[in-house]
Amino acid sequence: MALRTTLIMMQACGALVFSTALLAETTSNTEQSVYLNEGDAQIKDGSDIELQTLQVQGRALSLYKEDEATLATKTATPIDKTPQSVQVVTEALIEDQAARQITDLYRSISGMSQNNVANVTLRGFNQDEILYDGMRGDPFSGFSIPQLFTIEQVQVLKGPSGALYGAGEPGGVINYVTKKPTYEQKNTLKISAGNKDFLSGSIESSGPANEDASQRYRVGVYSDGQDSYRTNVEEENQIIDLGYAWDIDSNNTLNLQYTKIHQYISGARLRGIPTDDDGNFLADTSWNSNSSSDFQELDAEVFQARLDHDINAWLTSNLTLRYFENTETQKYHEVTGISSTDSDMVTRQYRDQVRNKKGTTVAGNLIAELGDHTVLVGADYFHLYGDFLYYRSNSSSGVSDLSLSNPQYTDNVSDYTMPLYKDEETVLDRVGVFAQDQWAITNKLDLTTGVRFDRYEEKYTNNIKNTETEYDDTGYSARIGATYALNEHIKPYVSASTGFVPQSASNQASSTDGYFDPEESHQIEAGLRTYWLQNKLNVNIAAYRIIRENILQEDPNDASLLVSIGKVRSQGIEIDVMADITPRWVANVNYAYNDTVVKESTDADIQYSNNDRFANTPYNQLGLWTRYDFPSITSSIAFGADYVSDQINRQGQTIKPYAVYDASWQTSWEDWKFQLNIKNLFDKEYAVSGFTEKNGSFVGERRRVYVTAAYDF
Repeated sequence: MALRTTLIMMQACGALVFSTALLAETTSNTEQSVYLNEGDAQIKDGSDIELQTLQVQGRALSLYKEDEATLATKTATPIDKTPQSVQVVTEALIEDQAARQITDLYRSISGMSQNNVANVTLRGFNQDEILYDGMRGDPFSGFSIPQLFTIEQVQVLKGPSGALYGAGEPGGVINYVTKKPTYEQKNTLKISAGNKDFLSGSIESSGPANEDASQRYRVGVYSDGQDSYRTNVEEENQIIDLGYAWDIDSNNTLNLQYTKIHQYISGARLRGIPTDDDGNFLADTSWNSNSSSDFQELDAEVFQARLDHDINAWLTSNLTLRYFENTETQKYHEVTGISSTDSDMVTRQYRDQVRNKKGTTVAGNLIAELGDHTVLVGADYFHLYGDFLYYRSNSSSGVSDLSLSNPQYTDNVSDYTMPLYKDEETVLDRVGVFAQDQWAITNKLDLTTGVRFDRYEEKYTNNIKNTETEYDDTGYSARIGATYALNEHIKPYVSASTGFVPQSASNQASSTDGYFDPEESHQIEAGLRTYWLQNKLNVNIAAYRIIRENILQEDPNDASLLVSIGKVRSQGIEIDVMADITPRWVANVNYAYNDTVVKESTDADIQYSNNDRFANTPYNQLGLWTRYDFPSITSSIAFGADYVSDQINRQGQTIKPYAVYDASWQTSWEDWKFQLNIKNLFDKEYAVSGFTEKNGSFVGERRRVYVTAAYDF
């Protein structure tokens, strides 16, 4: 089914080629203005541009490194003047690594590793809240895996981000920068094939829609299908991405985007495989608790509109609206434990779940350039509606046990007794206002300060018990930091930042003493950005310490209630290196050391005690990507490595360290680019992270081989 759908979508791609080629032909002969892009600013008339001396750089610093990002300040700010660690994975690096989804990029982001299904651990903390173009509204929210077809960059702001974005996890925030319509015509047809019946096809067309390019378009269609090393698993993805940009006049630009997403994974929701206390799998890594009729399906739509307005020479504004809705359906077998009578058998539940979400975000920013000060004032509003319907069946209701050594998927789901387990709705409203000042005190010293106030209201409805719980509160966040250019080679920075996460309304009913206070976090960070050997070597170092408090825990006096006494401390160091070793040989290296421990806990289910390691937080991580070019034959070879040291799961079981290696080959001929990528070169069996003793550890991807042909026309 997956391959058939992929072939149908590829036929649609072929039909789209002809229409976009005709449009490209009609616009290629028109006279176009010169456009220079710098962040969100665009200069549309090249007549007064003073040409500067071009400094030739190798691939690492010219294509893998981004000098500016808006994520950390919401203004076009050089990263060297940003007093907090920011990391950007560029489109060139995404393409070189043949990254299809976010899990392919962990090695390129220091301090990030896989946690549970689609979310990650960042600086020691679970991170599952994602931004798109700086806005809330993740269409993959839940257990679906974010795809990268529509993504131009992946940006990561490390540490608490509450001063700009409000409630969020303390490890950082991940922002996907989406592809927009372009001033120059770009058309690409791409076909990929690989082992495990992988097949994908895509077409992207972007460029002027009229003679003066004041109106522009983007059309993208993507489809893939593949099997898996895990038994009963097949996956397919389809994405349609549309964009329209209009320079209304010299002071106003409107961008409209629409994206439709479909993801289907049979034999899922994929959990891990049970292990012993030393991290050894108790079954073959192809084992799956799910039958072939189990599945996870996502259907999502996103609409986004942004208006940029230049009020005058020193005052600009932008207003963005983002709306998304998704439905995630999951029908799967969940392991509930090892059988008490036969250690080769696991007991299971069958779960039938449907999650619906609809969210709207509206955000506005006003940016004033006042001499040495860049002042930002903004506000945003986020509304989210979600409902959750959950039927469950146990072994007493017809679900059979499953062998770890010889699984037989003989159950007929229609024979199960399926009582309703949960029927609930959640309505969330958040309003935030914030202000920030970036002060250039001298030509070397910059000071950034910011503060934000948030008001949030949540209503939780339990339709089974016919009860409602309403909760409202306020939160405050702040940041202060400074950067200093000691010279052209050494640029240190320091910062202090805070954040918070409101407790859910569904948990407030379990309070022993009124409402729970929000989780609170604060970070102290110091870093050094350095440039050596005539800017051929860029080394960034960041050291941090994060305290997270008010984590809900089980009440030691009443296991049915909760108390807010949990506390976790994370500290570590990250080193990011980009080097043009020679004009032909480049390298991107990331290392992270993290020590995250529980300081206060009473949670018997997770079995933490004071000074225990936090789950899924490796002490050491090392990522490498290095590439060597052969200009005479327009080809290159590349090599990648990803090392993650040992971890523990939520119940203290060991997750073994692992190292996997990748290889790549590229060549170009006329308008064609051919690429071969081999992931997990030596076909290593390993676990990327762990959950609990009964659910086991999540299995890393085995060897995958991809061959890609891309044609620019």
